[in-house]
Amino acid sequence: MLQIIIQGLLLSGLYALIAMGFMLIFSIGRTLNLAYGAYIMVGGYIYFWLSQQLGLPKLIGFAGAVAVGAIMGLLKHRLIVKPLKGDAVAVEISTLILAVIMQSAVVLVFGDASKILLPIIPGVVTISGAQVTYNILAATLMSWIIILALYAFIRGTHTGRAMQAVSMDQKGAAISGVDPDRINMITWAISGGLGAAGGVFFASYTQLSPNMWVAPVIISVAIVIVGGIGSIIGTLIVAHIIGFLEIIIVAVWAPELRGVFTMLLIIGVLIVRPQGLFGREEH
Repeated sequence: MLQIIIQGLLLSGLYALIAMGFMLIFSIGRTLNLAYGAYIMVGGYIYFWLSQQLGLPKLIGFAGAVAVGAIMGLLKHRLIVKPLKGDAVAVEISTLILAVIMQSAVVLVFGDASKILLPIIPGVVTISGAQVTYNILAATLMSWIIILALYAFIRGTHTGRAMQAVSMDQKGAAISGVDPDRINMITWAISGGLGAAGGVFFASYTQLSPNMWVAPVIISVAIVIVGGIGSIIGTLIVAHIIGFLEIIIVAVWAPELRGVFTMLLIIGVLIVRPQGLFGREEH
């Protein structure tokens, strides 16, 4: 039981970080960024390339991964999202196509075989009789540091408050002097950086593979839809619900059932409460 609690807490923190970047785009840009997983995949591979293939310090590898993710998000906004502004379906299809292109590019550069990412911090620690790797502890700690920093940024800065205004009403925000295009551009860059950071931790927890972007996208969609569009608190709570239930399902039944539960959860919430558990109702 203690093992399940500890593993659930650790996995939930990682899921929360992965979902945050997706939530920002969904709430501010009103777009299902189906290429969000590409940030996660590329972030993991950039870290692998810099830290393991080039032998650079892990901190530089992590910073490089986040920078590449942020640049990807920025370019995606400028080259795809902005020209297709107003056509949400076209944007979503384009982002999905881009994810497939990025997967092919990764296969071309790194091959299609899975790769093991060395632990960020090697070793194992025993907590009240439960064994936990330093790697997942470090990933969870960094995830929470990033989440808290994002929360402080959104709540405590002028740009963060402008992001909140745009998420509520883009036209009203524009009348108040906020530039929605600038805010969307910043949001896509932040989302890309968050996705890449999550990709480093996710890959160190599982493994690197060209199709590793699929599972995080499903998890992010589930967390954001169930939690409610634009709700950071909802995202955190639902990330913990899904994280704990996945650990329980794997421990009690079978790993193959975790994806089934996630899909059923999305369908159930959409039927009962379309705006999510903590989301505001759209009028």
